[in-house]
Amino acid sequence: MKRDPLEWGALVAVLVVLASAEYDLARACGFGTYVAAGVPAALDIYAVRALRAGRDVLVVVVALIAVNAAAHLVTAELLPVSWPLVVAVSAIAPLVLWRVHCLGDGHQAPAQDVPEVLPEPIYVKPEPADAVPVPQPVDEAPKVPVLGPFTPVGALLAASAGTNGGTGTDQPEQRQDSVPEPRPEPAEPVIGSGGTGSSSDDAPELPAGVSAEHVITVRTWLAVEPELTGTEIGNRLGKSDSYGRRVKRAAGAPS
Repeated sequence: MKRDPLEWGALVAVLVVLASAEYDLARACGFGTYVAAGVPAALDIYAVRALRAGRDVLVVVVALIAVNAAAHLVTAELLPVSWPLVVAVSAIAPLVLWRVHCLGDGHQAPAQDVPEVLPEPIYVKPEPADAVPVPQPVDEAPKVPVLGPFTPVGALLAASAGTNGGTGTDQPEQRQDSVPEPRPEPAEPVIGSGGTGSSSDDAPELPAGVSAEHVITVRTWLAVEPELTGTEIGNRLGKSDSYGRRVKRAAGAPS
């Protein structure tokens, strides 16, 4: 791996300056001539290892500054050599051994990538779709009588005075397989004194209190349902039983 020559030159110069101060400090604290050389060597090796590993750089820089400053203070006789200083200088070698060992393990055996644990997929039970009703096939149309359109009483009065057959829209649709609806016999119109038809002498005389319109309506009912009683007629007309019997007699049927 190529290095910048200026970088190497600066590193060597700094280590030489620091080694000289560190050696003098170790000698002042009672280290022998050859043993004292191990203090700057240990610090310099620790500095190089930290720079290469990219760890403990700030700790190394602070330690070198403190040792270099203490060495010059002792040389200038500004700092007396006391027991705390001797203990601190003696602790340099064990601390450097511990940190260089840790940095060596971290540099040689990088931490393995921890495989990312993917979350297990969450199973969501699908919601059942709404059942769509399927129409059953119809083989044939139901055989029921087809009723004609509803005709009000006023239209019945007008129809009774006209033709018996009626127009195409007045006749209910008939099916060949259906039961034909019985056609009511047209009732003879009853015209009051204010009418313009035949004279009042030709019209049948109605009982007192009986409405001509009710008589015509009851005739239509009796043509379809001959078994109607006077009580049922009175209930349909919203009248009393006696009134229903009178209307039935006026319509020409026995009560």
